[in-house]
Amino acid sequence: MLLPEIREYFETTGERPYRAEQVFPWLHRGVKTFSEMTNLQEKLREKLDREFYITAPELAEKLVSRLDGTNKFLWNMQDGASVESVVMEYAHGNTVCISSQVGCRMGCAFCASAIGGLERNLAASEMLDQVLYSQQHSGRKISNVVLMGIGEPLDNFDNTMRFLELITHKSGINIGARHISVSTSGIVDNIDKMAEYDVQSTLSVSLHAPDDETRSRLMPVNREAGVDELIEACNRYFSKTGRRISYEYAMIDGINDSVGQARLLADKLKDTGSHLNIITLSDVPERPYRGSPPESVKAFTGYLRRKGVNYTVRRSLGGDINASCGQLRGKRLQSTVQQ
Repeated sequence: MLLPEIREYFETTGERPYRAEQVFPWLHRGVKTFSEMTNLQEKLREKLDREFYITAPELAEKLVSRLDGTNKFLWNMQDGASVESVVMEYAHGNTVCISSQVGCRMGCAFCASAIGGLERNLAASEMLDQVLYSQQHSGRKISNVVLMGIGEPLDNFDNTMRFLELITHKSGINIGARHISVSTSGIVDNIDKMAEYDVQSTLSVSLHAPDDETRSRLMPVNREAGVDELIEACNRYFSKTGRRISYEYAMIDGINDSVGQARLLADKLKDTGSHLNIITLSDVPERPYRGSPPESVKAFTGYLRRKGVNYTVRRSLGGDINASCGQLRGKRLQSTVQQ
């Protein structure tokens, strides 16, 4: 619940409205029961316990990379559904990658998250919980959040917007909007809708191919709105919010890593004010695609550099713990089916 909603509850039930300012911060510290809210009267705590519940996931599994300290968590939600979060350490601070749905309906051909389809959306509270409890179980103060885990955030639009309002609130975790990235596979209508909210978070668009033939093969969402239409929507978002677009490009051997595709990509992104993040695809055993070899990445990025494209080659983290989202949940689902 948002702070005004909690305040309204207290007002309409005859309680003092300032109690909302006491309850709200507690919910953002990771308490699991109302009995932990020690500055509330016992009778009020009991009343809240009767009328409400606090979401709190169960830690099902934690993996820690020996290579770079990346922490990966598998959470069991209250209905038994499972999702993943990953905490990564960078020079600028600690970033948590969270999930927005249980499974995913977007069907991207290279992605582990889409295996099994969409089970359900996550509530804003369940998204917030991943930040709270990842911070708690990793022992690291979270300074940045990316919605790039399992699911498509803009397919769960209302809960994603509510989550952004909760996590940026000054009485909550208070992570600035500019330290949050919302990933999307390219739902054009909801990119425009998000722009109307004037959210100051970074929009991170999974592009992965500069041409419709390749992108439609990899990402079925492209059949609804092609590459040009997607980039036009991103340009509108940039014009409305002033926040530059971050395009994600996973290098896939023999699929999207030719110099010809680099040429087309450079043409598409020219004068857009965007930034391109390049990463080698992480192998997913259930998928036939493999990451591009170093020589292909070098030739591809060499062309982009000569054309003045603003790009970064991202390092892969947590390679020894299958840190790409969806893989740990996939193993859990496979194990359940076999049993």
